[in-house]
Amino acid sequence: MKDISTTSYRSSRNAAYPKKRPSPSGISKHHKTSPLGPPPAALLQQRQRQAQITALRRQGIFLEEEYREDIRFYMHEMERYTMSSSQSMDQQPEIRWHMRPCLVDFLVEIHFTFRLRPETLYLTLNIVDRYVSRRIVYIKHYQLVGCAALWIAAKFEDAKERVPTVQELAQICRDTYDESAFIQMEGHVLQTIQWTLGHPTAEAWLRLMCCEPSVEEERVQHVARFLMEITLFHREFIKYPPSSIALGALTLALFLCGKPRRIFEETEECLEIVDCLDNRLAKHVNDLSETLVKKYSYAFYSKAATFVVQYYLQGGRFVRQSFISLPVTPTRPTTSGASTPMSATTSVSDLSDDFPLTPTSPSSFSPEPFSSSFLSEDDKENLPTTFEPIINKQRTEAPPDHFLPHDFVAFGRPALHHLNGSPRMTAVS
Repeated sequence: MKDISTTSYRSSRNAAYPKKRPSPSGISKHHKTSPLGPPPAALLQQRQRQAQITALRRQGIFLEEEYREDIRFYMHEMERYTMSSSQSMDQQPEIRWHMRPCLVDFLVEIHFTFRLRPETLYLTLNIVDRYVSRRIVYIKHYQLVGCAALWIAAKFEDAKERVPTVQELAQICRDTYDESAFIQMEGHVLQTIQWTLGHPTAEAWLRLMCCEPSVEEERVQHVARFLMEITLFHREFIKYPPSSIALGALTLALFLCGKPRRIFEETEECLEIVDCLDNRLAKHVNDLSETLVKKYSYAFYSKAATFVVQYYLQGGRFVRQSFISLPVTPTRPTTSGASTPMSATTSVSDLSDDFPLTPTSPSSFSPEPFSSSFLSEDDKENLPTTFEPIINKQRTEAPPDHFLPHDFVAFGRPALHHLNGSPRMTAVS
């Protein structure tokens, strides 16, 4: 037996909410077009920007628009605080600069073997440089300092399963150091750099620059990374902050790949880095690290090393792009023959730098406009009188510009500050 109350409730509900009729052409949705036409260009750019941010987040890169300026300000502040000193490193008793490429080459190989993040390599070299700037390091401990710095940076930047163990580091060094030596050196390095590990690396700056204002191609990013790792080998790049190194590498990478450069973002420091890289690659392209060239010759790095080496072997060089000169308002020379015509009574003193004489009226007009020649005898109200107004010369205002000679209005004002040395005063004296 049916429940009458339930049946009546369903019938009333169907009457209140009728079912939609199915489409005769199958299941389809009809999107109504906006009466205002297609969306504007600004809306399309915003949608493209959101799509790029979504794609970057899938790769683990997060961009928060509202915190962008605060993040940049903090990164600039931290990079100044965590800079090393090449002058202090020059005072090492045993370590020389020709030993640095060997250590960097060794660290690049370990970094690539363990598949560590790019930031780890730059943080490793920053820790090494800061330690060497403050402590005396002997040759026998130079490799130990590098391995300890790599161990610290990997713990700070990478996932736990990718961090090399002490046994692996000792094995890589061919048991030159005991396992306890790595632990002891790790603590000593951290105390020397005062546990400051938040160094904004060149890789972090490059990621920000490649996402703003537009996302650069992967090939451009790989070429820029290859150029940035070249700077780790040489002394002349230590004095530059990571932000300038990243911008310089990106500028040269855009030029090599034939992409439009960011001219209005380039600085003098950035162009100095570009010139240093360009000169070094043009003269010593065959002396690059074999480990680094092999690393960036793989397809997943877009064969960046092969592309750059071939470019410079063929004689290619970086060319600076000068700014477009804006039109300048033409100025009239002081002694111009096509100046405004002077009156018949203009003297030489009126053309000097001093305040000009009061111009006199032409001879064709009477000096007294209300003289007897213009007035009748009966018009006595308008006859001239002997009354002369008293003028306070101290409060006399300067005549407006449109009452002065044209040449003085254009060029005479700077001379008002040098009245003591005027030609007229010297002539009178």
